[in-house]
Amino acid sequence: MADQRRMHIGVYAMGSGNHIAGWRHPGASTSGEDLDTFIQIARICESAKLDFVFTGDTPACQPDDHPGSMLRFEPTTLMAALAQHTSRLGLIATASTSYTAPYNVARQFASVDRLSGGRAGWNVVTTSSTAAALNFGGGEHPGHELRYEIATEHVQVVLGLWDSWEDGARILNRETGEYYDRSKVHVLDHKGKHFSVRGPLNQSRTPQGRPVIVQAGSSASGQLFAAQFAEVMFTVQHDLSEAKAFYSNMKSQMQRFGREPGECKIMPGLFPIVGNTAEEARDKLSQLMGYTGSANAMELMSLRIGHDMSRYDLDGAIPELPVSETIQSYARVLFAKARRENQTLRDVYNNIAVARGYLVTCGTAVTIADMMEEWLKEGGADGFILMPAHFPASLNEFAELVIPELQRRGLFRVDYEGKTLRETLGLHVPRNRYAAM
Repeated sequence: MADQRRMHIGVYAMGSGNHIAGWRHPGASTSGEDLDTFIQIARICESAKLDFVFTGDTPACQPDDHPGSMLRFEPTTLMAALAQHTSRLGLIATASTSYTAPYNVARQFASVDRLSGGRAGWNVVTTSSTAAALNFGGGEHPGHELRYEIATEHVQVVLGLWDSWEDGARILNRETGEYYDRSKVHVLDHKGKHFSVRGPLNQSRTPQGRPVIVQAGSSASGQLFAAQFAEVMFTVQHDLSEAKAFYSNMKSQMQRFGREPGECKIMPGLFPIVGNTAEEARDKLSQLMGYTGSANAMELMSLRIGHDMSRYDLDGAIPELPVSETIQSYARVLFAKARRENQTLRDVYNNIAVARGYLVTCGTAVTIADMMEEWLKEGGADGFILMPAHFPASLNEFAELVIPELQRRGLFRVDYEGKTLRETLGLHVPRNRYAAM
């Protein structure tokens, strides 16, 4: 059907794979600092007509989180490089509002947007890692609510800087020598609680008006932040009823800020394991489980939950724990599902060991497409962010088996319909705040 809603699909790219030990798979890439690996990932994504490639980041070296992610490129630098090897694929990089100055963020992402012809996105994070504070003066790491307070002002400053130059501000009149129209270049002169930034930005308005804003936190503060700013929301859900409630609530919250539901695409993380048969897919899952050392999985679970989980019986009930100041929504989602389904702590442990706590789907292309179609049509998601276990094989399998099945059903594009990330996502170009009414 021509009017059928289509899903959006992106890929969370980690050079060492999204599985905690995916790099151990034969032929898998092993490092987050190998440009050829990321070029290959980006080309597979673009060949499959996916919306974007996405890289996470934390400004600290954390061996306990995901050993393969200890070494990584600075994301905006990586995306600038990938821009030269792609022409339609969206390029989303992560930058912290707690440990990066707004002016720097505005310049970096405006640069990537221009270098890519309008395909940049900024994944806004507040940084949950307490280790990061030790790399930036050694002060106390801000608490959860303070981080979101800082993030709100930070993003407001960046958005203001991106509007510094109106469209048409550059005149370039060779005869008169007039380079720009001074009336169309604006000083922000922001003086707030956390930042003082004069401006203007020393870059003109970008090809898509401004980079796309992406956000991943789903705590109460994270949801409020996303309702105000996010144009893509990377979420953690594990069943359809939970996803539908979250989706409906987020779309409603957006209305408080005068935003339409379509202005933010809600995209849960999805860890796909696809086989030509169900048995083959199950064998792949078993193989992945065999790569995971118990110590690595326990360390990752403790980091994800925000408490030392080695003190609890894995075969016992889910413990009652206070919400951590680090990652609130992640722990809530995992524990809520476990309690609903009478799971033990070992079930949570196994999920984290395989997919770092995200939704796992295992089966044939038809089975996986069925699940994705149901979530889209039932109002649980606008699409998904894929988290392949290892690269390139896991991504290739999805691109070669599942994407054609989704296209056959009319649920996914067969070609790009625009040039910018906003066009691909179906997002409007934001109006410059200084433009004449």
